[in-house]
Amino acid sequence: MKLIYQVDDKPKTGELIVFAIQQLLAIMAATLVVPVIVGHGMSPAAALFGAGVGTIVYVLFTRKKSPVFLGSSFAFLGSMAAAFAGAASDAVGYFGLIIGAVFAGLVYVIIALIVKFAGVDWINKLMPAVVIGPTVAIIGLSLAGNAVGDIVKGGLADAEGTPLAHPHIALICGLVTLAVTMLCSVYGKKFGKLIPFIFGILCGYCVALLFTIIGNVAGIDTLKVVSFESFKALAADGVSISTFVALPGFTFLTAYGAFSEGISGSYILTILVAYVPVAFVVFAEHIADHKNISSIIEKDLLKDPGLHRTLLGDGVGSMVGAFFGGCPNTTYGESIGCVAITKNASVYSIIYAAAGAILISFLSPFVAFVNSIPSCVMGGVCMALYGFIAVSGLKMVQNVDLNQNKNLFVVSVILIAGIGGLTLNFGNVTITSIACALILGILTNLMLKKGADTE
Repeated sequence: MKLIYQVDDKPKTGELIVFAIQQLLAIMAATLVVPVIVGHGMSPAAALFGAGVGTIVYVLFTRKKSPVFLGSSFAFLGSMAAAFAGAASDAVGYFGLIIGAVFAGLVYVIIALIVKFAGVDWINKLMPAVVIGPTVAIIGLSLAGNAVGDIVKGGLADAEGTPLAHPHIALICGLVTLAVTMLCSVYGKKFGKLIPFIFGILCGYCVALLFTIIGNVAGIDTLKVVSFESFKALAADGVSISTFVALPGFTFLTAYGAFSEGISGSYILTILVAYVPVAFVVFAEHIADHKNISSIIEKDLLKDPGLHRTLLGDGVGSMVGAFFGGCPNTTYGESIGCVAITKNASVYSIIYAAAGAILISFLSPFVAFVNSIPSCVMGGVCMALYGFIAVSGLKMVQNVDLNQNKNLFVVSVILIAGIGGLTLNFGNVTITSIACALILGILTNLMLKKGADTE
């Protein structure tokens, strides 16, 4: 892939700000929704702040060689829920979030030390292109249902949570977003090619806003796509400095109260069991993500700056991020897809995006605007993002001889297990479909590795 900006290139400041906003728009919806799902008063703004700080930590550990944004990890949703389920109060639960992220981060640190001394050749042998390629592909394909589900869903819902907008109206908004994104990426001038998602989201939002205005004027609920609840909440507080600039509800501030209540050893053990196994699962996805971004920038990040550094960046970044926002972080496929589509791999775009996330977390109006972007608009964007992740994985197997049955079996097992959604549950621990597919692929490849090639 011919990149417009290489990893170490530094565009002009004005351009960097725009590139950073695009990265933020790509990752922000998912980052903000994790604390909303967990509940217990967790602050989406604090999660965004934690993602920004965690990303900066990651960039420092990787010596500014890996252009990926870290956001709230969905893999730890069950672990975070367990932190509150076993807590005597929310304060203790918040403390559990921080301790859990520390446990998970330490898993990465230990693996990083092993890799530091053992090298990464064993990983390349364990996960060659025939294994890692289809695994990367299913990272995108496994999210296809989310994109399709979102593209027919409006942002305004009734009391039961059912979207008011007709699916066809939402689909129009999503397809406009997708079409503008594609047209800008293919036919746009240099700068237009670099920020297709901004144009796509803005155009899709304007179409959704037009339908919503018509729906409000004519009293037709099925045309109401955009929800203004986030703006209404700001307006209810009146016009003041605190309305526009507010301190996020940092996790450590609430967790501090746990020390006066006391924390039992059994609770710490519960957190340990809830977080550590998931960290090993996310490690597999860490490998796949970094193999993917390596293929895009045509530099093996597992060797330079080294897998031990990417692991340390991810692990320590998760600890720091959870200290502020409660959510362990992980490398985001949306960010990788954004790099692939825009051909902008400048790590400075990631640095500016991280700084922007920290700044924006204090700006209530911007957070309210992002929350008002309807699902259908983000669904249109994600159709492109997730598709590019899938294609990136398929490109990794283009030099694999699929005339050999042993290779066909490996690819087949991974694709079917991943797309079919095979998961394993052990109490609060869920081995995701991606991890299951990768494990099955590794086992199949090892089992058939010495088998005779069949033409």
